[in-house]
Amino acid sequence: MKTVKYISLLIFLIVLVACNPNTETEKPIATEPLPVTEAQIKDGKDTATGLLAGEGLNVVKSHCLACHSSALIVQNRFTREGWHKKIVWMQETQGLWDLGDSEDAVLDYLATNYAPEEFRGRRKPLADVEWYELD
Repeated sequence: MKTVKYISLLIFLIVLVACNPNTETEKPIATEPLPVTEAQIKDGKDTATGLLAGEGLNVVKSHCLACHSSALIVQNRFTREGWHKKIVWMQETQGLWDLGDSEDAVLDYLATNYAPEEFRGRRKPLADVEWYELD
């Protein structure tokens, strides 16, 4: 019987800690770019972030990594226009500041290093598929 009480008490404490609204779980939102730091390059990548070496890397690190990790950049591939749309979306919905004169450098870097790639798998994804409902 005592074991059941201790287990119940333990579960209650875990739930209490997990649901406490005063716990700080979210990162603060950045309101300005990070200070510009020089990249340390090894094997063509910045050792701190994994971003590809190239002109504009330090500007991208300053602006983009103030709010999110480099993984969001690395996992995406867009044209210059696509990257611009993402920046506008972040400005309209996520509180991203005006990039000012840095915007062209950011877009040049992203469009050069993280542009769409030609498919290299065993089979290309299906295209122009006409979907229909099964009866």
